[in-house]
Amino acid sequence: MAVQSFRMVNSELQNHTNSEIENGLPKGLQMFPGEIDEDNNVHHRNGTVWTAAAHIITAVIGSGVLSLAWSIAQMGWIAGPIVLLFFAYVTYHTSILLADCYRSPDPVTGKRNQTYMDAIRANLGPVQVWMCGFVQYTNLWATAVGYTITAAISAVAIKRSDCFHSSGDNAPCHISNNPYMAGFGVVEIIFSQVPDFDRLWWLSIVAAIMSFTYSTIGLGLGIGKLIENKHLRGTITGISIGHATGELSKAQKGWQVLQSLGNIAFAYSFSMILIEIQDTLKSPPAENKTMKKATLIGVCTTTFFYMTIGCVGYATFGNSAPGNLLTGFGFYNPYWLVDFANACIVVHLVGAYQVYSQPLFAVVENWASKKWPKSRFIHHEYIVDVPCYGALPLNLFRLIWRTIFVIATTIVAMLLPFFNDVVGLVGAYGFWPLTVYFPIEMYINQKKIVPWTSQWIGLETLSVFCLLISIAAGIGSIEGIIQDLKHYTPFKTTY
Repeated sequence: MAVQSFRMVNSELQNHTNSEIENGLPKGLQMFPGEIDEDNNVHHRNGTVWTAAAHIITAVIGSGVLSLAWSIAQMGWIAGPIVLLFFAYVTYHTSILLADCYRSPDPVTGKRNQTYMDAIRANLGPVQVWMCGFVQYTNLWATAVGYTITAAISAVAIKRSDCFHSSGDNAPCHISNNPYMAGFGVVEIIFSQVPDFDRLWWLSIVAAIMSFTYSTIGLGLGIGKLIENKHLRGTITGISIGHATGELSKAQKGWQVLQSLGNIAFAYSFSMILIEIQDTLKSPPAENKTMKKATLIGVCTTTFFYMTIGCVGYATFGNSAPGNLLTGFGFYNPYWLVDFANACIVVHLVGAYQVYSQPLFAVVENWASKKWPKSRFIHHEYIVDVPCYGALPLNLFRLIWRTIFVIATTIVAMLLPFFNDVVGLVGAYGFWPLTVYFPIEMYINQKKIVPWTSQWIGLETLSVFCLLISIAAGIGSIEGIIQDLKHYTPFKTTY
């Protein structure tokens, strides 16, 4: 889940009254070039199969890749890669179904659905829209918490690496992650005051480059360490069951296997932005055909990347693979390269936090705008001249609400600073409804698939099976958090 931004001008049109329209466009939107499409929406679509594939790859390859070696270590050389391939297949299959729901009722000539929520509204009705909104936006909030934790861990890894390098391997380099979470929160408060992510396009590009950079460095370091070891580590069944050092009880083994399922699900999540990506494509050819080709390219590329990093990481560290792959190289030379990779993670997550928070900001602010249409506190904009940026519209309601949001995510991250557990829980929570259930139900409704036919049974069986996986992964992650809390003092986490 990395960086992408697909805010559409036409969605903004719906949030303005007629008094705010100038020359057919709301004030402030005239600078966006576009055209009137057949649905009377302003949009400029020039995307191709390659731009869509690039968006998918950028969206999927993110911090979740760092936990894959640990996930494979829980299951071993056979089950680990098989599970990775299973999630890749499910993601690809349901994405193909979702691509046909971009237009309704006909996938080629129907009316465009420009967001995931629009597609659900057109195919499933208002109740399902409410359910989707609840899941999607709580998932976005939880992702912001996870990104805060991950950024702090990477920042601490840099500090510890430098400490060991300057003071020796036996130096007591214990670092608290709370100051780094607080610092990350301050940075996010500043960036959150930008009204929408369109004005931070440069941050999105930088963050995307960072995600590829640290993933590539992790792969390179793994290969280098593997050559140094001169043999492959790991076992057929993963971490052993027993009482010796490095072994787990049967219960611990089961919980960690379930948690690893959530981590892999988190790494593959991109369905919630597939419709937005598809809305950037030009036609002809039909958008669903182009999107299906792009999805195949994107998922195959991502799976190859994941299999390579996950398997190389497991072969390098074996059953002791760390939860965050780069922390396993934290005290190896060249230490500066590891530090650079961790710095890339921090920069990437600064942008990723904004991408996944901006939709939630928009929902609350649009609701408040409609609820109190005459409130000066909510609507009045103060123009502030920011050096190196230009004129920044500052709104008191936006300032207070977004600041409270960032503070809340930072405090929760300090209370639950458990990387693998939180990543697994977020992945488990969002995987089934957003990646499996809604795409399948929309496809069944659009194609008018008759219940109890072979196709209906096959799709519903897949949905139920993935639901059970999500529930199991969620339980495993919650159990991991409970166990971690037994040995944890709030706000006093050190590494």
